[in-house]
Amino acid sequence: MKHLSLTVLLALFTTLLASAQTREIYTSPKFKLLTKDHKTLAVLPFRTTLQLRPAEVKKNGGIEGVRVLEEREGLGVQSALQSYLLKQKGDNDITVDVQDVARTNALLAKNGMTSEKTLTMTMEELAQMLGVDGVISGTFESSQPMSGGAAVAMLMVGGFSGPTNTGKLVININDGRSGELLWKYDKSLARGFGSDTNSIITTIMRKASRQFPYSKEFKG
Repeated sequence: MKHLSLTVLLALFTTLLASAQTREIYTSPKFKLLTKDHKTLAVLPFRTTLQLRPAEVKKNGGIEGVRVLEEREGLGVQSALQSYLLKQKGDNDITVDVQDVARTNALLAKNGMTSEKTLTMTMEELAQMLGVDGVISGTFESSQPMSGGAAVAMLMVGGFSGPTNTGKLVININDGRSGELLWKYDKSLARGFGSDTNSIITTIMRKASRQFPYSKEFKG
């Protein structure tokens, strides 16, 4: 009887966990309609917040030094995500092209777009400025910088987000014509070993690949 109860509880936990995982990903019901003519996406630098301890803030040059570090982290996530998508495109696994981040960042700089100023722009305006059909943006929050070898890794399915939780990564894709949110992926991060920006983004996107709407594996 105890064995049966444990089995039922485990089954219930698995169901609830799967449900929670599903809620982390949103896909617009109008995705196919809005993206039927999409050819190119641009990836923006990610807005990054590092929640460092006072000693770490001082070590990194104070508030201004942390701000510079946050910008570097945001560029690192942008570059890693572009690299992953380019590889997928090269393998013929996704249906859109990805604008080179050097061009994206040059166009942003040419138009005086800092990370703060992009918040005053609509996704339609940014897409027009960048000459793309859709815009990938997002946020990264962490208690440690990924590029500094802080060993941050994504929580695996079945893991627990307790005191080891070190941050969150949110990826958004918006339609360049209407500005509507097409896809959102919200994932908690936890401390691990031997991780860097590229490996973390690759792990996250691989797990989301079947629910990534531009992927040929997408079953929506």
